[in-house]
Order: sequence, then C-alpha cells, then structure tokens
Amino acid sequence: MDLEVRHLRVVCAIADAGSLHGAARALGTSQPALTTQLRRIENTLGGRLFTRERTGCVPTALGQGVVGRARPLLASLSALVTETRAAAARTTGGERLRIGSTASRAIPGWLRRLRERLPSTETELQVAVSATALLRRVASGELDMAFVHEVEGCPLRVPPGLDIRTLVEREPQFVCLAVEHPAARHPVVDLADLAADQWMVDPSVDGEWEGLRRVLNAAGLNPRVLHGDYLTAAGLVATGEVVTLCQPTSRPRPDLAVRPLRNDPLGVRLFLAVRSGEYRGELAGAGADLEASYWEAASHSPAYRDWLEERGRR
Repeated sequence: MDLEVRHLRVVCAIADAGSLHGAARALGTSQPALTTQLRRIENTLGGRLFTRERTGCVPTALGQGVVGRARPLLASLSALVTETRAAAARTTGGERLRIGSTASRAIPGWLRRLRERLPSTETELQVAVSATALLRRVASGELDMAFVHEVEGCPLRVPPGLDIRTLVEREPQFVCLAVEHPAARHPVVDLADLAADQWMVDPSVDGEWEGLRRVLNAAGLNPRVLHGDYLTAAGLVATGEVVTLCQPTSRPRPDLAVRPLRNDPLGVRLFLAVRSGEYRGELAGAGADLEASYWEAASHSPAYRDWLEERGRR
C-alpha cells in the first residue's frame, strides 16, 4: 500500500480526537474499519503510530513526527483546493453555495429562503450526524458553511481557521414519548416519571449519549438504553417501547407527544461555522435566512412555542 493523502487525514483525525471511536465518528466510518486502516498505515510506515491507553490513543514518537509533517501538507492541499474552486467558479461564471447541517427542522425553510433570495445560485446541502465531520469539511474548503449543534458539557473540537456565529446559545432538549404514556398527560415531564422506561439514543451524534447519560445519572436514574438512529426511534416511541430526547422544534403526531423536561436539564448550542473572515455578503445573508427559518420552525411546535412565551422569548 502506498501512503496517500487520505491516510494522512486518518492519522491526524486520530491524533485530534484522541481515540479511534472519536476519529471514526469524525471521518464518517466505523471503528473496526478505521482500526484496520490504521494497521495498514502502520505496516506501510514500518512502526506503530499510536499506543492504546485507558484514556484513548496517544501518538508514539514516530506518530508525533508523522502528524507534525502531515498537518502543513493537508493545510496546503486544502488551501489549493479552495483557491482552485474559487478560480474555477469565477472563470465559468457559476455560483454555488455549499452548506452542511446536522438534523434540524429549520432546513426546509432555510433552503426555501436561499432559493428565493439567490435564484441564480446552486445550493448544495450535506446532512450528517457528526458535527465534527461537518466542521472539518468547512475548514478544508469542502463546504462554505455548516449549521451544527453542540451538546452541553460535550464541547466540539473546532478546527483552527473557523469563525463561529451562535444562533441559539442554549436550546432546551425535550422528550418524545407515546401519546398514551401517563407522563404525556402533563405539559411538563419529570425525569422521575420516566424511570421505568427504556431510552433510545443515537451514539453516532456527537455528545448525544454522553449528555443523556450525565442527565440521567444526575437524576439518580439508570434505565435501559437502546442505541439506534432516530428514524427507527420514532416508530418505537409511538408503540411505547422507548422514550427519547428530541429537538424542541419537533412537531407532535397523533401517536407521539413532545414535552419539555422540568428544569430543562439538557441543552445544546446551535451555531454556524464559516472560514475566518468569510462571514459577509452571501454567507451573512444565508445566516440571516437560517435564523428566520429556525424561529419559523419554533413557531410551528406548540410545546416549544409555549416554552418560549413563558420565558418572554420570541
């Protein structure tokens, strides 16, 4: 195997994340696949790049040398790609806006506003579960901007060279449960009322499982937890198999109830990331479109609308 640029990205991702699990999540791959790839890279270079410890992966002396030389190479390549794409767009007259986002009810309204305001601009959207992966794509020039959420107590690793524009400093996380669940009769749900329930969480979403676990532990709860994606979770919630955290902009269904948790034990920060110095013109307009779309989505969620009105917001 010849060493390639993608292999350098793998090594740097592991060094940045400090673990194979975190690096796999950032790269959008599985941990077993990343482990296999790391072994092949180490075999090619003739030595171990990382040691596995209880706290995660620590670069060896050889690994530190590889990471130190790889970073400027990747930065130069990223700059080359960004500048070349910009030059190509100027030459062909084409205009593109490449945006990324973690899952959000604001996305449909955002795209609608962008297309209405920029009819001659081609808008490309990438939706990913990993905020870290999206931030890396902005830093590398693959995306112009990304809208992501950061779970309270689980700070994201923001690559250098990015500017952060906060949309919502603390968005409360609500709970989604079957409409026939006893707790659904109340406008606000106590965690204690869910002590006997099985929870479902998507561990591939940055910080989601860690945040939920911290909140449950603080409440003295140790429930059964099922790991899976939130599309599957919706069906299981409706049948009463599980309860799950949800965004407050989520809308209820005839078989699902969305409720705030008492004292709002868990929140997330919503922010836009762009490359340093580029939040102006078209990108600033896109940010304003996103903010309008978010609050539009909030107004369509009865539980969130009531929550905001009670606190004198929006």
